[in-house]
Amino acid sequence: MKSWILAARPKTLPAAIVPVWVGAAFPLASGKGSWLLFFCTLVSCVFIQIATNLFNDAIDSNKGADTEKRLGPTRVTATGALSGRTVMAGAIVFCFLAAMVAIPMVLARGWPIIAIGLVSIFFAYGYTGGPVPLAYKGLGELFVILFFGFVAVAGSFYVQVGSIESSMVFFVFALSLMCGFYSSALIAINNLRDVEEDSGTGKRTLAVRWGVGFARAEIALFCLGPLAIWAYLLSERGGYPVAFVILGIQAVLAVFLVSRVYRAKPSPIYNKFLALAALQLLLFGAVVGCIAYGL
Repeated sequence: MKSWILAARPKTLPAAIVPVWVGAAFPLASGKGSWLLFFCTLVSCVFIQIATNLFNDAIDSNKGADTEKRLGPTRVTATGALSGRTVMAGAIVFCFLAAMVAIPMVLARGWPIIAIGLVSIFFAYGYTGGPVPLAYKGLGELFVILFFGFVAVAGSFYVQVGSIESSMVFFVFALSLMCGFYSSALIAINNLRDVEEDSGTGKRTLAVRWGVGFARAEIALFCLGPLAIWAYLLSERGGYPVAFVILGIQAVLAVFLVSRVYRAKPSPIYNKFLALAALQLLLFGAVVGCIAYGL
């Protein structure tokens, strides 16, 4: 069981949980949403995230991408704790469970949910597998912005209300972009940490392709960019004292994280930076919740 928990990478699950909450918060707060559909969306997305992690564990090991130079958490396939075939089978099981949990969503919203689900499951494998593995082609950040930002947030909003009114399009777009940025910060920090290992194993991440300087710049964009978006969205709004306090904490955290990334060489210290980036994402979810409920 310990090996399966390690392979599932629970520390990555905020990237699946927060976007669902961000997309559902305002409909739920207004009374127009459904807690049942929220629960189904949340569990389904978490299962797809776990499947992605399992596929990644097995495929990276098979490609020789996890070496003795690895600075991140232990990979169960590479160390022999579980066989690649077993881990792949586990990933398929979680894809199946994600589809089963999504049935109430399909019944409520129809074919768009099927389309989103099929594409999400396909890329759960295609992130590191298939003929064009995104993580190996420098497309990881773009994938995360698209799926953990726009698809997850806008999709969760759609599941709740069945449409996105024109008056909400820009706001949902902004929330999606911010969520995608914060989630991509996790990938970018991870890739910067592993730049030496990846460069020697053929994993052409953006950090490998364009260097450490670029990787640090994109991390700064992903951490600080959402603050500029919040400043625009909230420039003429007040009455959210708790949200503004949390946003202030988040701003301090973002500046601290970016400054540390710029000072520290890629090393195991980046695992702590990943924890701070995950906290940053959770605080973003808290800000959205406070604004949705008028706090």
